[in-house]
Amino acid sequence: MDSACRAEDFLEGRALLINKPYSWSSFDVVNKIRIQFKKYLGIKKIKVGHAGTLDPLASGLLIICTGKATKTIDQLMGMDKEYVAHITFGASTPSYDLETEPDQHFEAEHITTEGIQQALKGFQGIQMQAPPVFSAIKKDGQRAYEQARKGKIPELEKREVEFKELELLHYEAPTAVVRGVCSKGTYIRSFAHDMGIALNSGAHLSALERTAIGPLKITEAMSMEQFEKLLPTIQTI
Repeated sequence: MDSACRAEDFLEGRALLINKPYSWSSFDVVNKIRIQFKKYLGIKKIKVGHAGTLDPLASGLLIICTGKATKTIDQLMGMDKEYVAHITFGASTPSYDLETEPDQHFEAEHITTEGIQQALKGFQGIQMQAPPVFSAIKKDGQRAYEQARKGKIPELEKREVEFKELELLHYEAPTAVVRGVCSKGTYIRSFAHDMGIALNSGAHLSALERTAIGPLKITEAMSMEQFEKLLPTIQTI
């Protein structure tokens, strides 16, 4: 996006690449952008949506669609995603990430670089994956995470996912940094949890960045600060 575009362009339809900040929900980004359109461009009503949720405890590429471009959201959501995941061994959490405190501890001294690389081979390709109970999936008319926070553990059906690429970037005990390219609907938190089991230990996701969606890269994305600074330079309605 550059200052050569006009306010009307957003109504017609734009896809914005945003580097979502850590701790922000995807809806936080959508809502902030909608407010900024009103403040800087005088657009009082506009459709704004995101093409694929990114958890608050993750950062990285988020596609924001505006105006008529929101009709392409389903198509964009179907593209493969690339992530860089930090998987910490030796402890598991109910949410499979840092949203909840560790509830079980395990031995992890036996885990080696070679062992991790071998385990990754077992996750390559198509498989059935169980979603985290702390997820937005609806079960009996209620979000799974809402039930989990009340102490009720919902039974969620496994889903078919595919890891097309998996690469160990670095391992310094107890944390492995893994790059993965996967299909729509894949939960990296579940992958981290399952990696712990595969290595006869426990694990949780300690950090996550989405680095690509299809051909779109995080290097092309703007921070929220950059987006806000650019808006006042755009021709208003």
